[in-house]
This record gives sequence, C-alpha cells and structure tokens, in this order.
Amino acid sequence: LMVGMKDALVGLSVGQLLPPAPSNHDMNTSLKMMKSPGILLATLLLATGSLRAQDADPVLNSGDTAWMMTATVLVLLMTLPGLALFYGGLVRSKNVLSILVQCFAMAGIMSLIWITFGYAVASGHAQAGGLWGWDSTKVMLGHLTTESLNSGHPESVWITFQMTFIIITPALIVGAFAERMKFSAMLIFSVIWTVFSYLPAWHQVWNGGFLHGGDAGNWLFGAGEGAIDFAGGNVVHINAGVAGLIACIFLGKRRGYPGPSVAPHNVPLVLIGAALLWVGWFGFNAGSAGAADGVAGMAMLTTQIAAASAVTVWLALEWIISKKPTAVGAATGAVAGLVAITPAAGTTTVEGALIMGAVSSLAGYFMVSKVKQAFNYDDSLDVFGVHGIGGIVGALLSGVFLREGESGSILVQLKAVMFTVVWSAVVATVALFIARIVCGGLRVSEDVEHAGLDLSEHGEEAYNSESH
Repeated sequence: LMVGMKDALVGLSVGQLLPPAPSNHDMNTSLKMMKSPGILLATLLLATGSLRAQDADPVLNSGDTAWMMTATVLVLLMTLPGLALFYGGLVRSKNVLSILVQCFAMAGIMSLIWITFGYAVASGHAQAGGLWGWDSTKVMLGHLTTESLNSGHPESVWITFQMTFIIITPALIVGAFAERMKFSAMLIFSVIWTVFSYLPAWHQVWNGGFLHGGDAGNWLFGAGEGAIDFAGGNVVHINAGVAGLIACIFLGKRRGYPGPSVAPHNVPLVLIGAALLWVGWFGFNAGSAGAADGVAGMAMLTTQIAAASAVTVWLALEWIISKKPTAVGAATGAVAGLVAITPAAGTTTVEGALIMGAVSSLAGYFMVSKVKQAFNYDDSLDVFGVHGIGGIVGALLSGVFLREGESGSILVQLKAVMFTVVWSAVVATVALFIARIVCGGLRVSEDVEHAGLDLSEHGEEAYNSESH
C-alpha cells in the first residue's frame, strides 16, 4: 500500500505536467498502473480525502466539549451565587433576600424564555433587515438531537452556555433599582426588555445581523464591517448598563440617598461575590471561543491581565484621593476591568488588555464617585457606572488594540455602541411604562421601603432578631 501510495503520488504529480491530450502509450500505461491493487486503493483514498476536505461535516471533539461544559458551569456561577452575593452584600440587610430572589427568578424565567423561543429569535434567519432573527424549527428546541453539533461540541452544550448569558444580563440590571422596585414590576420589565433588547442584540452581533456586518446590514455599516464583540460588551454590558440607568432615573432615588443609611450591610459578601465573578469570567470570555484552543487561551490571559490592572488602579485612586483603599473599591475595580476586556478578550494584545483594564477603572471610579453625585441620580449598585461605562470603554478600545491578523475600526465600534445605547434605552423606557401600568406603579410604598423588601415582598428575613 505504501509503495502504491508513493507511485500514485508520483503519478499524480507527473500527470499535472502532461499535455491535455494523452497519447495511446500514456493511456496504456495508465491502465496498467490502475490494475495494481496498491495504487488503486491509494488513489481511492486520496480522492476520498479530497472530497472530505471540500465538504467536511463538524466532528465531535471531546476536549472542546469538556471545556465548553466547564465554561457553562463557570458562567452560571457568575449569577448563582456570584452576582447574588455581590449585590446582596451591597444592599442593606432588610433587602438582601430581595436581591437573591431576583437573581434566582432570572435564572428560572430567562432559561424558559431561551428554550421556548429565545434561541429561535437569536440564532434564526435575519428578519426586518437584520434587526432580529427567526427559525420556527428551533421553537422549543424542536430541531435538537443528541447528534446536533455546534462546531466541535454538541449544540445542546452551546445552547446551555448561551442560556447562562441570558440569565446574567437582566440580573445585572436589578442592581440599578435595588431596594425600591416591586417584584412584579421587576419581572414584567425584565421579560419585556430581554425579549426586545437582549435577543435582538444577540442576533445582531453574533448571528450575522447588521452589527455583525452581515449582508442584511448593508444599510447601516456595509458588508464586512462588523463590530468586534467577542464575549458580550454590547450584548451584555452596555445593553444592561443603559437599561439600568434608564430604570433608576425612572424610579427616582431611594429614601435616605445619598447618605450613610444606604451603606453596604455586609462587605465580606461583596468580596466573596466579586471573587466568584472573577473566577466565573474565565468561562464567560474564554468559553466564547467555542473551543479549547489558542484563542481561548489568549482570552483567559487577557481577562486576568485586565482585571489585575483595573483592581490595582482603583485601589491606587482611592489611596491617593481618599487615603483609604477599600474592600468594596477592590471588588468594584476588578469587575470594571473584567467588563472592559469582555468584547476584546479574543482579539486584543497583552498591552491592550493592560490599558483597557486601567482606563475602565479610571472611568468607572470617576463615574461612581463624581458624575453620579453631580447629576444626582441613584444607580444603587453602579450598574451603569461599572457595566455601562466599562462596556463602552472596552468596545471602543477593541477597535484600537488588535493582535496581528485581526481587523477592526474604532469608527465601527462607535457606531455599534451608539446603536446599542439608543436601542436599549428605548426598549427599557417602553418596558417601564408597560410595567407601571400593569402593576399600578413601579415602586413599593414608603412604608414598604422603610420596612425592607425582604419582609414586605417575600415574607422572610435574612437575619433573625438576635443578629440585628
């Protein structure tokens, strides 16, 4: 067989040099060669390999599958318990359960939205010029089998991985209006905003919509000019941050804000939650590579660099300005850096990750400590100041700091950011109006707010009377 393979390869190489019209002698020689079993088998193997190379189907890769399943668990860890503890520690003790319940509610409701019709909208064929998608075969995941593959891993794993994204995105928003919104109003707002803002954004960025530069989007960017959003700078962080800003302004300030009465009740919980977010973010960013490969490895590295840069800068700023580097500051700085690197994790350089982390920390610090006070709005847990601003910084700088072989433009990134800001703001405003009408108002009463949402909205208390 090996001799035949060698002769066949030589024959093919020589054959490329022969004139188009072979002589009778050449034809007789070829026929004699084909009578050799070794040469015949080798020729068939070469032909089969060529056909497979031209039309190769995805093949299950156990390494990619194992990594994507691990990444999925890590991203779910970001919400439960990471974000729940991070936000829960930042609010007052009388409202900590309300935060935890809201995070759990998002985990349940958003999972159901994703499997019933969300995946069909997000990953379906472009509709309305690329604004959103639709594929009726994916409703209730009717198309899915155990053999369905997404690149080198099962599509079921990919669907679950993306399910964890739809869970955490609206859960981020609850921090903006924490301690004052009715649970019923929160649910209605979150569902409407997710369906009409998150799902279209997912489609636009990751499934050939016009933010991706697909053919359906020529009217905005032109084909081939898609924005860089590796793991969700636009889809998750800017989208949620802007919605949070609109919601907190719409509801108004908490009783006692600003002042010491709204200080975090449990700083260790804040640090534990932030640590879980940091660990889970490796699944968020490196998992978005969709494989256990060099891109995932680079995304993991840039994620750590950006977080390290951001937490160092935030602590330095507090030390210089207020003379006290705080635990809450360290946690907030880390999250700011993780947010900023999200859109660029798979495309940026080491230097880019370092700069993105530092810039997002600078911008977030002054947004939280100066701008919010200057404009006198109560973004309770700084959703816009950290996620919105960090996402914008990362999205813009994604078009500046690019590894060799990557392409991007800060102008295209700016267009994508502007569109996301406007789209999310409009959808959030409409969703808030609808929730207010249906629920007879968005805010709990003053008495309920004074007593705390835990007891009034959920009938439970986080701590018994002896621990107060």
